[in-house]
Amino acid sequence: MSSSDPAVPPQIVPRPPTARPGGPPPWSGLPPGRRRHLTLEVVLDALDRAGHGGDAPPPGEAPAEVLDSFVSVERAALAAVLVALFEERGEARVVLTRRSTRLRSHRGEVSFPGGRAEPGEDPWAAAVREAAEEVGLDPATVTRHGWLQPVVTFQSGSFIMPVVGGLPGRPVLVANPAEVDRVFDVALTDLLADDVFHEELWMLPESADSDGRERPIWFFEAAGELVWGATARVLTELLAVVVGVKPPPR
Repeated sequence: MSSSDPAVPPQIVPRPPTARPGGPPPWSGLPPGRRRHLTLEVVLDALDRAGHGGDAPPPGEAPAEVLDSFVSVERAALAAVLVALFEERGEARVVLTRRSTRLRSHRGEVSFPGGRAEPGEDPWAAAVREAAEEVGLDPATVTRHGWLQPVVTFQSGSFIMPVVGGLPGRPVLVANPAEVDRVFDVALTDLLADDVFHEELWMLPESADSDGRERPIWFFEAAGELVWGATARVLTELLAVVVGVKPPPR
């Protein structure tokens, strides 16, 4: 079932009236050939070259721009998401979900499998456990490969660590209806295609990190879904790392 199905309520995007178009995607200057044939090996090699291989760093070692979003990282809700990648027909694909519209927060939004970490649980363990609960992913099939920069969500006050895992092939996944309305996947090369990404500049409401500046908000339209928020931020960094361009400032 896609988001175009009339039975699926549309996402609520809290776009402020002052929102305006932003800039082009970071990879806009690359020729089409640089945005295709992105095998799983190419993706993982790029992560290693960017220093994102291996285990995720502790939350306290996150960039200042992330830490400044919280008065105290210790008081933030620690969470982790699994960026699960597999290869099909020579292209790496990423697993995504559309959250149930019955959830209390981020309802109906596209996200990676993941959720809150349990006390003493590291990001990898939390992400894999949540993926098993949400979409039935077999933990034994996931190989740990790396991580991406953490992000924060202003709505739920979460500090989210994305971890990257590789799958041996297309997984058999079943959405847990209590948490997920749809599980799907998309090729990275499709996310890099023209007219899939766009940026908007928002003046966010008063919050802990508000300084009166506009914030870039990123969107992808792919696989019949609108991807935005924290998920789009993680995808944007992943794609920038893979194609070798500088990720935009957040």
